[in-house]
This record gives sequence, structure tokens and C-alpha cells, in this order.
Amino acid sequence: MTPGQVKRAFKYRFCPTDAQAAELSRTFGCVRKVYNLALAARTEAWARQERVTYSQTSAMLTAWKKTEELAFLNEVSSVPLQQTLRHLQGAFTHFFAQRAKYPRFKSRKKSRRSAEYTASAFSYRDGKLTLAKMSGPLDIVWSRPLPETAMPSTVTVSQDSAGRWFVSLLCEDPSVRPLSATDTAVGIDVGLDHLLTLSTGEKITNPRHERRDRTRLARAQRSLARKARGDGANRRKARIKVARIHARITDRRRDGLHKLTTRLVRENQTLVIEDLSVRNMVKNHRLARAISDAAWSEFRSMLQYKAQWYGREVIAVDRFFPSSKLCSHCGTLQGTMPLSVRRWTCDCGTTHDRDVNAAKNLLAAGLAVTVCGAGVRPQRRTPGGQSATKQKPSQREP
Repeated sequence: MTPGQVKRAFKYRFCPTDAQAAELSRTFGCVRKVYNLALAARTEAWARQERVTYSQTSAMLTAWKKTEELAFLNEVSSVPLQQTLRHLQGAFTHFFAQRAKYPRFKSRKKSRRSAEYTASAFSYRDGKLTLAKMSGPLDIVWSRPLPETAMPSTVTVSQDSAGRWFVSLLCEDPSVRPLSATDTAVGIDVGLDHLLTLSTGEKITNPRHERRDRTRLARAQRSLARKARGDGANRRKARIKVARIHARITDRRRDGLHKLTTRLVRENQTLVIEDLSVRNMVKNHRLARAISDAAWSEFRSMLQYKAQWYGREVIAVDRFFPSSKLCSHCGTLQGTMPLSVRRWTCDCGTTHDRDVNAAKNLLAAGLAVTVCGAGVRPQRRTPGGQSATKQKPSQREP
């Protein structure tokens, strides 16, 4: 890959034939089986204070294929089976680095159905993709073109809980290049009433995608709850109906976040956000549903990788920085301020919109850290005192 060029995954829907769907379903099942077998072997070895490497699990896979009980593993392509062992190795690497929890076994009903193919297990010619063990190409809905002269390095096939089939092609994208540098910077305060409030004063309404479909979702969930448990056809239909509503909500939310983050990254050189701990915030059962619907974590993730693509900078300010209670005009730190207070007046006479004031303070704190490395947690001082983030001398100094 040439310097500065990035790889992007282009995801498309496709409609498999009955034979292709059966082959992919078998592959999904074999991938799950191999992953669970390898995880069990590594867990047992760990109990004996032994470590099993990827090479050892690969040798185990060869031995499993020779047994009568697991001979069905030979019926599918070997590449997705090897890839799932690599994924397990990555999971253990993250676990030992304390970046993730211990790997869990894959469930037939709950785990994601997917299989990854490398270049040796598929062919891509003239816009047609054919996977190993298949006689014909996939019927892909090309909703957007791949980059010219693109050659996928890996292909991931998946099926979501709503029964939709997807194929993701990882390619080099020469169109992703750093944008022209600008001198614009913006502070971004996330919220629930307004999804984003910018330091410029602009407020972006929270679309509340889940709330818009809450009635339909509740009706579908009640219908599912009335169905007898098991693998009956009626329960399966009801479950798919619920899954389709969830998929519709997720698709609209992701589409909106993509458009929003792309616009912010294109318009601003520096973007300052708050380093929120969303995982802890959703423990508040009164706000958990609304916070999850706002998808703050997904927004931050998109903002960061797009900023890296286009040569922008994202600064995360400490989550304990009192951005809402700090006067952006004089730097005075107020006392307690419940969420119900949306506008307040400082002792200096300035009236603040809570969210706009927070965004301005985040911007000032982020720029201060970038320019001179100052901390972003101001000291509590008497009214009129300057915050450390302002980086201005006090009037009492000579």
C-alpha cells in the first residue's frame, strides 16, 4: 500500500441463490464450531498453566478434520476456518493486553453469522465476486462503485438477525486523501435534547430514531412474547419482524451519523470533544435508553477515524472538566448545576445557554492543551478569577 493510502471496507447487500445460502450457512456453522473448539482447548490449557498459540490451534484443526465426528469441516472452504483461528488469537492478544475481557464462546442463536475469505479463497473479475466452493458469482447490489482498479484483499460475508445478506470488500481507496489545512476549530458538546451543540452556537437536533419507531417495535415485541418458545415458524417470523425494525433504526442512525461526522471533519481542522464514559453513563436506567439511541460512542469513533483519513485533529477533553458550570466569559466556576438548568447567569452578568457555553469551554480547553500543554481542570476561585484553560495572566500580576 502506498504511503498515506488507506484501506476501506465497502459493504453491499446481495441475494444468494438457494445453493449459495446453504453453502454459506454451513460455513457459518463450521466457523462457529472451530472457534468454540479452539477456545475450549486454549481454556483447558490455561487451566493447566499452559499457553496455546495460533500455530498449535491450526495443527488441531488439521487433526479435527481427520476425525469421523468432525469430517464435515472438509465440506467448506478452509480459509474462513483459518481466519476464525486468527480472530481468536487477536481476542487473546487484546485480553492479555488488558484491552478486552476473556473471549466468549459463540452462540448459534445470538452470535454474528459471518465468514472471512482472503484472496486465495475468492476471485474478483469484471465486477463479479465468486467465493470458494461456489460455481457462480454472488448477485451483489452495487449501491456505490468500488474505487477504480480496486482489488479486494479480504471479503467478509455476513447475515444479520433480520435475514439480510451482506458482503464487505476491503480495498485500498486512493480517493481518501488529507484535505487542505484550515484555521477553523470547533468545540462539540453532545446531549440528548440536541444531539450536538457547537461552539459556534449551532444546535443539531437529536433525531431520536428509536423513539420514532417505539410504538411499532413494542407491538412487534408483544407479538413475539405471545409466541410459544422454540423453533416454530410463527415465532421465527415474529422474531424476524422485530429484528427488521431494529435494523431500520440502526441503519437510519448510522446514515445520519456518517453525514454529520463527514461534514464536521470537512469544515474544521480541529475538533474538540468531551471524553465521556458512555459505558458508565448507561447504568443510569432513566437515561440509558436515550443515551443508547444517541449513539455517542459511535459518533466519536466515526469522527476519529475520518479525522485520521483527512488530516484533521480530534482532541478529547477530560470527562471531569466542568464545561457546563464554567463561565466562558470570565472563567468563574459555579456551584452545583442540575441538568434541569438550561440557561444561567454568571456573576459577571453574562447569560449562558448551558450547552453552547459547554461547547465554548471545551474548545478553549482543547486549544489550550494543544498550544501550551496546560491542564483542563480549572481551580475553584472567587468570582472573576481566570480559568487555567484561558492561558491569560491574572489582572493582579504585574
